[in-house]
Amino acid sequence: MKAILLKLRESFISVLPVAVIVLILAATPLVNFTGMEIGAFIVAAVFLIVGIGLFNLGADLAMTPMGEQVGSGLTKSKKITVLLAVCFLMGVLITIAEPDLTVLAEQVESIMNGTTILIVTVGVGVGLFLLLAVLKIILRKDLSSMLMFFYMTLFALCALLIESGKNDLLAMCFDSGGVTTGPITVPFIMALGVGIATTIGGKNSNENSFGLVALCSVGPILAVTVLSIASSGKMNYEPTIDTVARLLSNGEWGWVILNTCKEVIIALSLIVAFFVVLQLTILKLPRHKIIRIVIGITYTFIGLVVFLSAVKIGFMPIGSKLGMQLADNRVLLVAFGLLFGMVVVLAEPAIHVLNKQVEEVTDGGVTKLQMLIALCLGVGLAIGLSMIRIIYKFSVLYYLIPGYLLSLGLSFFVPKLYTAIAFDSGGVASGPLTSGFILPLAIGACSILAPSRVLELAFGVVALVAMIPLITIQTLGFRAVMAAKARNRIIMKRILSADDEQIINFAWDK
Repeated sequence: MKAILLKLRESFISVLPVAVIVLILAATPLVNFTGMEIGAFIVAAVFLIVGIGLFNLGADLAMTPMGEQVGSGLTKSKKITVLLAVCFLMGVLITIAEPDLTVLAEQVESIMNGTTILIVTVGVGVGLFLLLAVLKIILRKDLSSMLMFFYMTLFALCALLIESGKNDLLAMCFDSGGVTTGPITVPFIMALGVGIATTIGGKNSNENSFGLVALCSVGPILAVTVLSIASSGKMNYEPTIDTVARLLSNGEWGWVILNTCKEVIIALSLIVAFFVVLQLTILKLPRHKIIRIVIGITYTFIGLVVFLSAVKIGFMPIGSKLGMQLADNRVLLVAFGLLFGMVVVLAEPAIHVLNKQVEEVTDGGVTKLQMLIALCLGVGLAIGLSMIRIIYKFSVLYYLIPGYLLSLGLSFFVPKLYTAIAFDSGGVASGPLTSGFILPLAIGACSILAPSRVLELAFGVVALVAMIPLITIQTLGFRAVMAAKARNRIIMKRILSADDEQIINFAWDK
C-alpha cells in the first residue's frame, strides 16, 4: 500500500499541471467547452492519475525485472545466437503490441490499407535494430558512429522519398520512430541492456547499457521510409477527429474500454508467453521472483487499461477541440503549444522509469531533477516549433536535418554516456500522452489552418519531441566538459604561479 500511495502521489504531481492549464483555458473566452466535456476531462484526469501510478508500480515489479533477467540469463548461457534470436523476436512482439503504435496506426489507416502493414513493418524495424543494439554491447562498438551511419542512410532514403513525390509521408515516417518506444517497450528494452552490459562487465558497462532505445527508435523510421518508397496508389487522407459528446451519448466509451482491454491483453500476453518459454527452457527463476513478476504484470495491465482509456475518451477529443479553437489566434497557439509541451512530458510513464535508471547508472552524476528539467524544456520547444510549422506550412525536414546534424555533431564532443542517455531520452519523451493529446492538438489546429495538408503538417510533432532532447541533454554534457576544463586550467595556473611552499600547502588543502 505504501508503494501504491507513493506512485499515486507521483502521478498526481505529474498530471496536475496539464489538467490545471486545460481547466484555466476552459474558464476563459479563448475556448468554448461544454459542461459535458469539462466533466469528462476531469474524470479522465483522475483515471489518468490512477493509471500512471499503477503502471509505474507494475513496471518496477515486472517489466524491468523481466528485461534484466532475460538479458543477464541469456548472456550467462553464452549462447550468442540464441540471445540475438530472442532479442529480435522480443523486439517484434513487444512493438506489435505497443499501444502508442496502435494509436498512430489508427490515425493513418485510411492511407495504409488498415493498421496491420504499418504495425508489422515497425515491429520488424525494432526487432532488427534491437539485435544490432545487443551486438553493439557484446562487441563494444561506438554508439555515435552507428547513429551517424544510420541517420545518414535515413536522410538519403528521405531524398528518394521526396524524389518519388511522396512528401506527405515524410512526417509520418519520422513519427513512427517516436511512438515505438512507449510504456511497455521502454522499461523492458532498457532493463535488457542493463542486464546484458552488467553480465558482460568491463570498464564501460554503464555506458554500454544505454543506447538500445536510441537504436530501436531509428529502426522503424528506416523501415517505414522504405515501405513508403515501395508503396503505390493515391493518398486520400482524412483526419480522425472525435468528440466527447459522441463518445458519451452513443455509449461508445464502453467499446473504447473493451478495445483498450483487448489491445493491452494482446500486448502483455505476447510478452508473457515468450517469457514463460524462456523461463521453462533457460532462465528457471525461483518461485518468489515469478510471483513478484505476476503481481507486477497485473498492476501493469490495470494501469495501462485505465491510462489509455482515459486518454482516448477524455484527452484526445479535448486536445483536438483545443487545437481547433486556439488556431484562431496564432500567438496563443504557439504559446500554449510551448506550455503544454513543457508539462505534458511529466505525465509520460516511461519518463520516470528512464530518469530513475539514469540516476542509478550514473551514480547521481545525472540526477532525476536535471533530466526532468532538460526534457521539459526540450519538449516544450519541440511543440512550439511544431505549431510554427503548421502556421507557416513548411516541411519537417527544415527542423530535422539541422537538428540531427547538431545532435550527431555534439556526440563527438561530450562523454559517450551523455550521448547514449540523450538519444534514449529522445525515444522515451515521445510517449502515449504525446500521441494521445499533443498529436490531436496539432491535427485540430491544422484542420483549421491547412485542412488539405494535415498529413504533411500535423504529423511530425512526435518526431520533433523525440529530437529536441538529444540536443538539450548533450548540451548539458558539453557544458559539464567545458566547466571541468576551465577548473583544470585555473588549478594549473595556480600551481605554475606558486612557489614550492605554496604548492605543498595547496596539495595539502586539496
